[in-house]
Amino acid sequence: MREELLSPPLLQELYLSSTRPVSALEMRRDLLQWEPALQLARKLAPAQIPYIAREYAAQLEFTGDHPGALTHYERGIVNSPDAEDHNAACKAGIARTALRCGDIRRGVNIATELNSKALKRECADILESKKQYVEAATLYEAAGQYEKAASLYIKLKNWSKVGALLPNIAAPKLHLQYAKAKEAEGSYREAVAAYESARDPDNVVRLLLHQLNAPEEAVAVVRASKSIEGAKMVAKFFQRMDDYESAIQFLVLSKCADEAFQLARAHGKMELYADILGDDASVSDYASLALHFDNEKNHYLAGKFYYKAGQYAKSLKQLERAATSSTTGSEDEAAMQLAIEVVAEADDETLTRQHIDFLMGEVDGIPKEAKYLFRLYMSRKKYREAARTAVVIAREEQNAGNYQHAHDLLLGMCRELARQNLAVPSEMSSSLLLLHSYTLARMWVKKAKHDIAARLLLRVTNSISKFPAHAVPILTSAVIECHRAGLKTSSFNIAAMLMRPEMRDQIDEKYKKKIEAIVRKPTKGREDEEEAKSPCPYCSEGNMPESALECHKCHRQLPYCIVTGRHIVANDVTFCPSCHFPAIRTFFLQLVEEGGDCPMCREAVDAEALVLSEDWKDKVEVHSREEKTDD
Repeated sequence: MREELLSPPLLQELYLSSTRPVSALEMRRDLLQWEPALQLARKLAPAQIPYIAREYAAQLEFTGDHPGALTHYERGIVNSPDAEDHNAACKAGIARTALRCGDIRRGVNIATELNSKALKRECADILESKKQYVEAATLYEAAGQYEKAASLYIKLKNWSKVGALLPNIAAPKLHLQYAKAKEAEGSYREAVAAYESARDPDNVVRLLLHQLNAPEEAVAVVRASKSIEGAKMVAKFFQRMDDYESAIQFLVLSKCADEAFQLARAHGKMELYADILGDDASVSDYASLALHFDNEKNHYLAGKFYYKAGQYAKSLKQLERAATSSTTGSEDEAAMQLAIEVVAEADDETLTRQHIDFLMGEVDGIPKEAKYLFRLYMSRKKYREAARTAVVIAREEQNAGNYQHAHDLLLGMCRELARQNLAVPSEMSSSLLLLHSYTLARMWVKKAKHDIAARLLLRVTNSISKFPAHAVPILTSAVIECHRAGLKTSSFNIAAMLMRPEMRDQIDEKYKKKIEAIVRKPTKGREDEEEAKSPCPYCSEGNMPESALECHKCHRQLPYCIVTGRHIVANDVTFCPSCHFPAIRTFFLQLVEEGGDCPMCREAVDAEALVLSEDWKDKVEVHSREEKTDD
């Protein structure tokens, strides 16, 4: 018969009558039937009684029979060095159940004696539930539960204990409670420290000002914390001390701009107020300041704050007055420069024309220094007029197919910027590079240097939309030169582009069949021949295609040779003595010896002037520095 079908009493009788009666005890333990198990253990295995008692106690504790659990935990104690863990478990149980049964001293003593933070925490929880806060706090502290311990010490108003624990506590609310207690007893320095730990700068400032008379410390706290309420308190403190400059400063910091304005006006501190406002004020604040200085006939400051308020026309009018009525050279210079900024910021054609007339002397008959007119065009290094206009005109020339005119215009502007030690707008330099690449490609086609011409034409075709007047002829040249240079893939791709309906009819008849053949019967294995490599002139990375103008290793934009369009080579750099653009000396020298001029500026060059440059990095920076223009 299967055992699981028999009742425990019947099984027990069968086991007891068997050759292994202890199985009856094991069966009762497996079934968690501890009373029968204890009775059997007395006869069959007395040594097991303490261990069964411990398990029975744990069950009783779990079910809430704490007196019974306590009794059996006590029975579980064994006088044997091998039962250390067992005895520790029994003692922990005794501590818990003793506390549950009201024997506080015994439970606390055992919990303190045992080296178990978990037990201390459990006993502390029990004690707290019984409102035994002193003992609970002690055990929480011993268990490393500092926040819980401090919370109970606060209930007990044991501030010395709270203070000792605070360095171990992060919770702001406990620091805040401690701070309030210390403030109530008049310990203001300790209260300040606690408020700081509680991250409560407003109360820190309040105590420093009103209890500790430490305004310098209060000011430091306000500056560090940016507390608006703290700033208000500091401002009121300084007002009571008749220190209006400081009061204005902190009224502004506390966002009380109207109060600060009235205080400054009442005490003749408007310029100070204006300085304190800086660049963070509202448009209405700036407008109020501008109106005040306008009424005071302070043209420079009126213009300055009309500008900040976005009232450009009024600003320019005041600044032009300041420039003509100033009695000091420095204010005249400041007014002139600020007026240029105003015109540039306004981006208004009427204001621009008005200021040009002023600078030309058409308003007062006194022409101003030419540097101001130049700064107007170059103001704030954004090249709002000169550079932008040059690029726009060059683009129009380029669209019309007047590539040399566009090239010369951009080159002239770049050279002027270099003379002024100003950066070249990126759009200008990239436009010049593209136009120059086209010019060079035509030169190298004539010289039958198909590899150089092909790479240059590939660069141009990547921006073919910028050559609308001659898109088809340029693409046609690119197909032919790429084919001759062994760039089969590129030749096929560009030829396929030419086969589009909008382009096909425009192809020159003498090239049309050849291009159609390239598309119809592409060469097998039609990969481009790998481009020759030359090292990066900056980091010496050797795996750089000659036509690449950005290093994939150091990520720098590389100066290009004005003869080949390739990036320059560090040990073979020279410069055109006229336009001062860089070139690979070997190619430039060869070109000059063949009777050629500089491809960039078209000036005649003496071969002896093409010397190797060791300090080429400093020289080339003039043409490699770029500043992006606004869209």
